[in-house]
Amino acid sequence: MVVPPALTAETLFERYLWPLYPDDARRDLALARRADANPAENPAVLAHLEDAARVFESMAPALFGKDDPRLDRSDASVHRLSVAVTAARRDTWASRGKAGTADNELFNVIVHAAAYVGACVVAQHHGRWRVRRPLWESVVSLESRAGNAELVILQWLVKSLADPAPASPDVPSVPAITLADRYRTHVEIPCLEPGGLARVVENADRRIPRLAKVRYASLHQHLRAHLPEIRDLGEDFPSAERFEAMRLTSLDFLVVGDGRMVVLFGPGEGGAYLFWLTAAGFEKSAHLPADSFPAPLLQVDGEKLRVLLQVDGKRVAHEMLWWGP
Repeated sequence: MVVPPALTAETLFERYLWPLYPDDARRDLALARRADANPAENPAVLAHLEDAARVFESMAPALFGKDDPRLDRSDASVHRLSVAVTAARRDTWASRGKAGTADNELFNVIVHAAAYVGACVVAQHHGRWRVRRPLWESVVSLESRAGNAELVILQWLVKSLADPAPASPDVPSVPAITLADRYRTHVEIPCLEPGGLARVVENADRRIPRLAKVRYASLHQHLRAHLPEIRDLGEDFPSAERFEAMRLTSLDFLVVGDGRMVVLFGPGEGGAYLFWLTAAGFEKSAHLPADSFPAPLLQVDGEKLRVLLQVDGKRVAHEMLWWGP
C-alpha cells in the first residue's frame, strides 16, 4: 500500500492561501508581514477583523456538528477549538471548493479562525491588532510579564493543521504541536498571575511518592491515590499516545508555590520532562534535551526551580520560576 506524503504546513500554505495573496505581498512576503497596514488605527479597518471573528462563530455549528467548540471568546474556547480541528475535518474542508480560491472551505476556516483566536487574545488579555496585508496576515500585539510579542496566529493555524513529521530510522515521529499548545505557550503562560492561583494542597510541605513505573494509566491511578485534589488532568494534558512516546522512566511530584502547583518531573526519551498541574488540572509542560546519563535532577530553591542535567557530556543548569517558563 502506498502511503500518501505528509501534508506539511508549507504545502497547506502554498496550496490554499498563497494564490490569494496580492501581487506586492507575493513579491516580498517578509515585507508584507512587517509593514503596518493601518498605522492610524482606523477603527473601520479593525472592524473587518471583528467581522471575520463573528463569521467564524457563525460557521462553527455547521463545521463541527456535535463537536461544536462553543466559541465564546474565552481561553477555554481556543482549547476546545484545538481539539475539534482534526486532520479528518481538514481534509473534508479542503475538498469543498477549488483549492487556491476564496470559495475553498479550508481557506475560509483558516483565515476566519485566525481572526477568532486573535479576538480571544484581545478580549481576555488586552491584546491589540496590528493590521497586515492581506488582512488574514494581521498579528496581535501582546504585552505581558514576559515582554512584548507579536502573535502570528495565522501561522499557528496552518501549522496545527499539518500532519506530524513522519518517523525515520534515526528520528522518531513527533506529534504535531496543537493550536492549544501554542496558545498556552504564547498567551496564557506569559499572562499568568501565579499569586492568584488557588491552592492545590493546603499543606505546602506535603510529600507525594515517586511513580517508578510510568504509564498513562498508572499516572492517573497514582494521582487518585496520592493527589485526589486534582480530579481531572483536563483535555490538554498529552494524549496517551503522546505520553507513552516520552518513555518516562520515573516521575517525581513536587509541591511548589506554597501549594499552588504540583510539578511532575522525570527523565525520558531525549531528556527531562516537566508538567505543571494546578487545581484545575494540566497547565503546561516543558522538555529539556539531555544525555541519558547521569539522570536529570530537579531542585526547588525558594521561588526557583533548578534542573541539573548533562548535554553532550557537559553539565548544564536550567533555572526558572516555580510557575514555569
